[in-house]
Amino acid sequence: MGEVRVGTCSWKYDSWRGLVYPEKGAFDFLEGYARRFDTVEIDQWFWSLFAGDKAALPKEIDVKYYAGAVPENFRFTVKAPNAITLSHHYQKDKAAPLAANPHFLSLDLYRDFLDRLEPLAGKTGLVMLQFEYLNLKKIGSQGEFLEKLAPFLAGRPRTVPLAVECRNPKFLDEVYFKFLAEHDTHHVFCQGYYMPPVWEIESAFSELLTDTSVIRLMGSDRKGMEMKSNDDWSLVIEPKDDELQKIAAMVKNMRKRRKTVYVNINNHYEGSAPRTAEKIKSLLN
Repeated sequence: MGEVRVGTCSWKYDSWRGLVYPEKGAFDFLEGYARRFDTVEIDQWFWSLFAGDKAALPKEIDVKYYAGAVPENFRFTVKAPNAITLSHHYQKDKAAPLAANPHFLSLDLYRDFLDRLEPLAGKTGLVMLQFEYLNLKKIGSQGEFLEKLAPFLAGRPRTVPLAVECRNPKFLDEVYFKFLAEHDTHHVFCQGYYMPPVWEIESAFSELLTDTSVIRLMGSDRKGMEMKSNDDWSLVIEPKDDELQKIAAMVKNMRKRRKTVYVNINNHYEGSAPRTAEKIKSLLN
């Protein structure tokens, strides 16, 4: 049987008091979280590309703190800086011309990033490259995307497993999954936004998947969920029980095939990531 770890996207939410954390008194968020779950996604280092082409990297004090706050059997899944995965800067003015990102798929920056993660050695399950939807002005085709990605995957340090989240639905085909396998790179499934259902993608390409995958449950309406929750992430607001049944069946099949699976749940998926996690664990058991 394979290994399945179910956790959340980030962990520091006051509204999880009484659910994950003590309702009253002082406590450490990450230490408290790690008593309940065995994995979590770190996304804070993703937001890294700022004005003047400056690329921010993790601070040593934070990395060492994370390493010391969790037990040895805990695993982080870490989003790499978007300074590496953005082909162009974000546009505030959609009418303005695109500004190329000089760090796009920079091996030097990625090596620096992994060096900063050294205190988490042994506790990092994998690093994720999250690419935004790439329109034709940014990347003209799947072929162009893979051509640009190939040198990065071939030249990267192999000290930490790597996974790719591609948000161009039409790119997810046999060519794409064979490409990942050839480069010893894992796939990140995204459930939500405009992506196809993860169980359909897994069913279609299960024979091409590597030995490890990430399933990120993101939801489809981030702003709408934030308005409904009013920053209280302790309750399920929009149940997705039918979806969860299919996702659990998908994970069970992957586990039977001896796959390692990380399930990362965002509060925006149903309204409360810890409650969704408990649903999934119940379905898996």
